[in-house]
Amino acid sequence: MSLYQVVLLGIVQGLAELLPVSSSAHVVVAERLMGLDPSAPELTLLLVMLHTGTMFAVIAYFWQRWRKTLSEGQPVLRNYIILLILATVITGVVGEALIKLIEKFWFRDVPHAEVEQLFSHLELIAPALALVGILIIIAGWRQKSTPVQLELGGLENTRAAIIGAIQGLCLPFRGFSRSGATISTAMLLGVEKIRAEEFSFALAVILTPPVVVREALRLVKAQHSNPVSDLASAAGTSILGAICAFVAGLLALKWLSRWLEGGRWYWFGIYCLVAAALVAWLHHAGY
Repeated sequence: MSLYQVVLLGIVQGLAELLPVSSSAHVVVAERLMGLDPSAPELTLLLVMLHTGTMFAVIAYFWQRWRKTLSEGQPVLRNYIILLILATVITGVVGEALIKLIEKFWFRDVPHAEVEQLFSHLELIAPALALVGILIIIAGWRQKSTPVQLELGGLENTRAAIIGAIQGLCLPFRGFSRSGATISTAMLLGVEKIRAEEFSFALAVILTPPVVVREALRLVKAQHSNPVSDLASAAGTSILGAICAFVAGLLALKWLSRWLEGGRWYWFGIYCLVAAALVAWLHHAGY
């Protein structure tokens, strides 16, 4: 994999990751168009390293907002942390159960099958993009209004649990945008738009490190000769991609916030439907 490919994938990831249009789908399609195998351990490691770059972009962008939450008092902060933990635990339970089911039943005749083998299937990415596009459009058109005086913008245990479950459903499927699904779900449940955005990306910051560790271990396991050297080589190019993703991610976050707060959220859903049709065509064309 050349450096220009890594840089290009980093830019694609950064722009798409923090918009509700499924960065993973865009990266996978870009990899296929460049003749790369998205299910290869090196490329799945690159993908999660690109997620790391956007994770730091999220921290940099939302830091001032999160500091405001920290300053709202200990009870509010404690409740917010509890909601994050609750949603993350449910994400882990739902996501891991779904991954195990897929590996056991979808790949029941494939020895040592892993869910990452789905990542190169454009015929699965297209419907996932379409589904999240429909969800985003519905949320943009039918979001509930939440009184701003509610603590944490309407976030509470049940809503956090549902958001966590939806995030868990996103984990095995490229194309089903995590941010698009979680923000849209929160909006439909009556959570204030700004708080829905902050909560979704706070969950992303929590989720990214274990995913990176998972893919690093997967890469080591996949290598039969000199795994430490191979991992170091793959990680080196991945860091460059992460830097590109960080810069592009900051630009994407400004765009997302402006459209979300300006009532143009549904446009991201329309884009996902168009992208789904394009991915379906690419699959039909043999990519």
